[in-house]
Amino acid sequence: MKIKLKHIIFLIMIASFAAIFYGLSLDEDHPDAQKYVGGGTVGLFLVAMPLFLWKESQGKNMKDYMLTKENIKKMQEKERKKTKNQ
Repeated sequence: MKIKLKHIIFLIMIASFAAIFYGLSLDEDHPDAQKYVGGGTVGLFLVAMPLFLWKESQGKNMKDYMLTKENIKKMQEKERKKTKNQ
């Protein structure tokens, strides 16, 4: 059985949310409540999010997303074409 990265990311996300909600459901005086909330937050923002961003950015050229003079001109030309057709 082949487990894909998106399934692993989804499981980490669900586990992180579960830990956060479990920590919030405990009494404030419980010694482990803050540990669950903190662990869930770390899992969500320092594990799941970077994995997701890395997975989604594979194979994409970063030059296409930079604001260079060429890209700004291309965007302005697209706007002009849209306004003329409307």
